[in-house]
Amino acid sequence: MATSFSEKKKKVATRAAVILPWERSAHGQDVRAAEARLEEAVGLTASIGLVIVRKDVLLLRSRRSATLLGKGQVDSLRIAVKADQVDVVVVDAKLSPAQQRNLETECGCKVIDRTGLILDIFGARAATKEGTLQVELAHLEYQRSRLVRLWTHLERQRGGFGFLGGPGETQIEADRRMIGDRIVRLKKDLEQVRRTRGLHRQARKRVPFPVVALVGYTNAGKSTLFNALTGATVYAQDQLFATLDPTMRAIDLPSGRRVILSDTVGFISDLPTELIAAFRATLEEVAEADIILHVRDVAHPDSASQKKDVLGVLEGMAKDDMLEQDWPERIIEVLNKVDLLGGPEAIPQTEDTIAISAITGEGLETLLARIDARITQGMETVRYCLPLADGAASAWLYQHGEVVAREDKDEQTDITVRLSTEDRARFERQFSHIQPMIA
Repeated sequence: MATSFSEKKKKVATRAAVILPWERSAHGQDVRAAEARLEEAVGLTASIGLVIVRKDVLLLRSRRSATLLGKGQVDSLRIAVKADQVDVVVVDAKLSPAQQRNLETECGCKVIDRTGLILDIFGARAATKEGTLQVELAHLEYQRSRLVRLWTHLERQRGGFGFLGGPGETQIEADRRMIGDRIVRLKKDLEQVRRTRGLHRQARKRVPFPVVALVGYTNAGKSTLFNALTGATVYAQDQLFATLDPTMRAIDLPSGRRVILSDTVGFISDLPTELIAAFRATLEEVAEADIILHVRDVAHPDSASQKKDVLGVLEGMAKDDMLEQDWPERIIEVLNKVDLLGGPEAIPQTEDTIAISAITGEGLETLLARIDARITQGMETVRYCLPLADGAASAWLYQHGEVVAREDKDEQTDITVRLSTEDRARFERQFSHIQPMIA
């Protein structure tokens, strides 16, 4: 009985073929190799539960407008799909609506491109209201150009009333209009979410705590590092795009200073333009961050190319005024997964890099100390003479700054404290009767 059930499960499993069209002439030496790109596509496909039964790199001499692939390649693909009983073909490239439909006709099965695949992954992972709204918006914008006529009996819907109404809209036009209306509504809802997040950020600035944002290529270990530093239980698995929704927690640094740590969506090469626009809000925490931790999977054979992809997205954000131009000065490069390479000692490090293992905990104390030191760089050291009776001023300094020294005298208390420029201005406005002396 168990055997027959297992066989039944195998039959219902969705079988997939992953195809990478590769143009040698269009790829320079510094771009990832075809095999590495194919393995990434296989990982993306497997992450949504598809069973990969075939994977191939197809070298393109030229792009055909009808099917992208050459005629002989399409014929070979059709034979392979039938032989392997493939249910869906994943083409790791961007297909036009016509190319997608033509390939489906030729292969006799469902065909999705890289954009459709990533959208499916995002749809399966998004958990918060913001995430689901963004996924639906991206899906609708993607589908709007791929509407096909499915209801020939609704070729024309009669307009007007009674029998005198003229020709109305086609079913495709009606679907396109409904999708358009829904997109407008979703954009309004997302704008409301962004306004709410903006209010939350303003509230944090009033506290205020510095923000440290984790960025990096998908599956680099950001969520594992987030859990290790905060003790949280953010979903973390060895799969691509395990986390989509930004998560924030407060952590205490060695100096006692509190910061907010933010986990963000993973980056990926050739991220579809539909997703860059739809998921803009998930990167807003990066724009507001005082420190950006660029988490890299240093054990990955394609780590250098992944770094280039992440920095390319950040540069694009800076060009679109989503990120301050000084963002490179705020980055600390975190070389993760050193446990796979023999430990932190096996990795060359600089002042702007630090080697860690989020799994074993190696290097985490050093990382926290580095964050502490980087935040301190932007702070001023000031000495204040406080009246002994003024406990409120003393408590304020302890809460918002780092007290370096304290000397209690008969009538006053001398406190030397490190404060950010903003906090110093706030303190001196609120307690204007206290005179500062530069330490």
